[in-house]
Amino acid sequence: MASRIPTLPAAVVPVLVGSATALAVRDQFHVGGFLAALVASLLIQIGTNFANDLFDFKRGADTEKRTGPTRVTTAGYVTPGQMARATVLVFGLAFLVGLYLVYLRGWPILAVGVAAIVSGVLYTAGPFPLAYHGLGDVFTFIFFGVVAVVGTHFVHTGHADWLAWAASIPVGFLVTAILVVNNLRDIPTDRETGKRTLAVRLGDRGTRLQYLFLVAGSYAVPVAAWLAGGTGPSVLLPWVSAPLAYSLVRTVMGGAGGAGLNPVLGGTGRLHLLYGLLWAVGLVWA
Repeated sequence: MASRIPTLPAAVVPVLVGSATALAVRDQFHVGGFLAALVASLLIQIGTNFANDLFDFKRGADTEKRTGPTRVTTAGYVTPGQMARATVLVFGLAFLVGLYLVYLRGWPILAVGVAAIVSGVLYTAGPFPLAYHGLGDVFTFIFFGVVAVVGTHFVHTGHADWLAWAASIPVGFLVTAILVVNNLRDIPTDRETGKRTLAVRLGDRGTRLQYLFLVAGSYAVPVAAWLAGGTGPSVLLPWVSAPLAYSLVRTVMGGAGGAGLNPVLGGTGRLHLLYGLLWAVGLVWA
């Protein structure tokens, strides 16, 4: 439950897209690097979820009024000590797997990996927790979008080509949209407990517009890439998922709130996965 299995595709999609750009630009694919990047990405996602569960409990951010999935530390299913040890274990495993990637591509991967792990902890821990100061969205976009895609591309090729940077933008937009729905749902309880997420700062209407911008922006990027002339029309393949995106945006902009946003949260996760698969195929095909 603490691993939050439905969120894990957010760690898989960037690795798939980064691998696709490596094939598209340089016709390179490193099997060992792909598997190690995938495992490390999943472990960092799980470790971040564990740390979030633990430190939100310690800060009193999870109350009985919360309408999201059960937090296991708050519910008493595990002790804070057990969750702390699990967090250290998972991040430690991510670091060990990452050493193989460092062996392949050197210190840049080490720097990126350490930064991702530290940020995963500081998301809700430390004297300046990112999520409590409206920076969670930025962290998510950077590390589960740009860094993960470009980093995977670099693992395969040893280069950071322009297509990887461009391809990372919609991946980052949609994974951030997942967080936005989560934080939109939790605005009332987060405001009560002093968790100043970006959603709390923007307010209900502003957060709904942020969701609209992120989803719409993710569909604008393939069009821009195609019109720029550097790729073929198959990069428009993600538009196959547009009906699902439209349905989710309509629900969010229609004013759904509280537990009514939980299906949108799951739907946005599925959209991220579907879009990512279509994006990866479209990039290679192009």
